[in-house]
This record gives sequence, structure tokens and C-alpha cells, in this order.
Amino acid sequence: MTAPKRTPLFDAHVAAGAKMVDFAGWEMPIHYGSQLKEHEIVRSDAGMFDVSHMTVIDISGSDAKAWLQQLIANDVAKLPFEGKALYSGMLTEDGTVVDDLIVYLTSYGYRMVVNAGTTDKDLAWMESHKAGFDVSLNVRRDLAMLAVQGPNAIAKVCAVKPQLADAIQSLKVFQGLPAGDWFFARTGYTGEDGLEIMIPAGEAINFFNELVSAGVAPIGLGARDTLRLEAGMNLYGHDMDETVSPLQAGMGWTIAWEPASRDFIGRKALEAQKAAGVPMKQVGLVLEGRGVLREGQKVVVEGVGEGIITSGTFSPTLKHSIAIARVPAATGADAQVDLRGTLTAVRVVKMPFVRNGKKVFE
Repeated sequence: MTAPKRTPLFDAHVAAGAKMVDFAGWEMPIHYGSQLKEHEIVRSDAGMFDVSHMTVIDISGSDAKAWLQQLIANDVAKLPFEGKALYSGMLTEDGTVVDDLIVYLTSYGYRMVVNAGTTDKDLAWMESHKAGFDVSLNVRRDLAMLAVQGPNAIAKVCAVKPQLADAIQSLKVFQGLPAGDWFFARTGYTGEDGLEIMIPAGEAINFFNELVSAGVAPIGLGARDTLRLEAGMNLYGHDMDETVSPLQAGMGWTIAWEPASRDFIGRKALEAQKAAGVPMKQVGLVLEGRGVLREGQKVVVEGVGEGIITSGTFSPTLKHSIAIARVPAATGADAQVDLRGTLTAVRVVKMPFVRNGKKVFE
């Protein structure tokens, strides 16, 4: 067994009292004392997450655009200006999900951010599809990344970076701003406003400490998971993977079908699925009584069939349990979940559950 890797912010986490755990081969903070309190800080004020374990890849070369148009299901031709981002799946020939990722248009080509646990697989997949293209990949292990999230996140980052405040405040959602070796993107994984900031590794701890001084609390992976689940956001390896089509995992909106001539990897398989009728869909489940919905529990839809919970938790914001589930396409407003051998009624809702700190489903 190899020892888990450490991000450039490891010492800052230890100094802040973090409980460290192994996550996707990285030693990461699960919480700094209270996961519940950390969740509530992000919903009400501002918190920051170390996401340096994720991998930044800079993509250049005369064929970078054409290569990405083949490699991923969304279309980078939709990126109208430098800094603009899109979310996409990278698919197998069978139309299942290799990984989900973000791509930014840059002055030199593109910047891609992929998941930590899939990095080796992703890079091997990308290398195996480079033949015939003038494209080069630069894995930016010299960068750290901090996500600052919450209703006061942008204001507090601007207080630390006053010289960039006007530019940061002008960013729209899913836009990025290069500033020297730094990159500020108005993206995130919590259902709150905020920024994901890529930083030279050697400057990361100083920036972390400046944010702490500005009133931004360090937040661990535990609260990151409850926040993203309230926001109805997929987690790779749970809500989708190489066994699941994006059409069955709530990712249909990330597939650019036009132009019809763009033959991205997995397109033919997805077209066949659509023509045959997609058998399963992704929904939200709400359990307003006692009990906790958990990944792997069976969902029973009377007269229709069965599905499965792919992510479930107790929602700190809503004060009851919620889940993301994959269920038969004909599922309506009601279902049951097998909780320790007892079929328990749940409501089927459209996600997200929470946006900007407030309940949003009916």
C-alpha cells in the first residue's frame, strides 16, 4: 500500500485542527470539529474547501478544440470567450460515464478539471484517444485549488484580493478569470454562490490563512457531501460511473446533440438508448418521517418496478432525510424505500432540494 498523497494545504489543515482521512488516495480533512456546524456556515456565511486533490489539466495544440469535440459529450464550440466554462461527461463507446468534468476556454487552449479518484484512468483514456490530433496535455500538479462557497464568499475573497475585486464581482456563473498564475472561477459544488480558485502551490497556505483572517471557515469533506447532495449534484462513483448512461443519471442536459455531425465518443450508443426508450431516470427522494436514506437501499415503485438510492443522507438544512435515486422511468410522485426490511413511503421530487440556503422542491 502506498501512503496517501498530501495537498499543499496539508499543514494548514492540521494547524486548524482537522480530522484527516484517506479520500481517493489523498489525506484530506473530513471535518474540523463539527460537520453540522460547517454545513450551516456554508449555507449562511462563507466556508472554504481544499479541492487540490482534483486534477487540473491544461490542453493546447492546433487540434485541441477538435479533439475535445470528439472526447466529451458537451461541445466546447459553445464556449464564446476566454474564461467561460462548461460541465460535461466524458463517455465510453457504450455511452457510460468515464468521468464528469469542467472545461474552461483559455488563451492557450483549454483548462480541464477532473476528479481525484479517476485521474489516472482519465489521463490514460485521454492519451489513448490522441492519435491523429495535434494536442498536448499538461497536468498542473504545481497548482492548489480552494473552493470558497456561501452567500458571503465572493465578498470575503474580494476583501482579501481588493485589487481584483471589481473583476471578481463582474464574473457571471460558470465564468473564470485568469490573474497571473491564479485563476478565479465562479463555480462550485454546494448550491451556494462562490468561487473555485486555482493557486500556485507555494502560495496556497498564505491565501488559506488570509481567508481565515477574513472570516472564511475551513470546511471538511463531510459537509461538502451533505451540501452537494442538498444541491442535487452528482458524485462520480456513486450517482454515475462506467456502468451508467448520462441519460439515466440526470446528465442529459450536458449532452450537446447539435450539430448532428459531431461524432463524440458514446454518441451512437446514446442515440440507440434514446430511440429504444431510456428505462431509468434520476430523481430526488424525500423522507419526512424518521429514518435515514442511504446509498444502496432499494426503491420500490408499486406496479412499475424497482430502483436504487445512489446517494442519501440526513439534510442539515431541511432537518429530514433526502436521497438521489435511479428509478424506473414511469415512476410518479410516490415510492417506497426498504429501510431495514420495512417498506417506508417517500416522496419523489425534482431536484435540487436546496438552493441558496432555501428549500426549493414542492
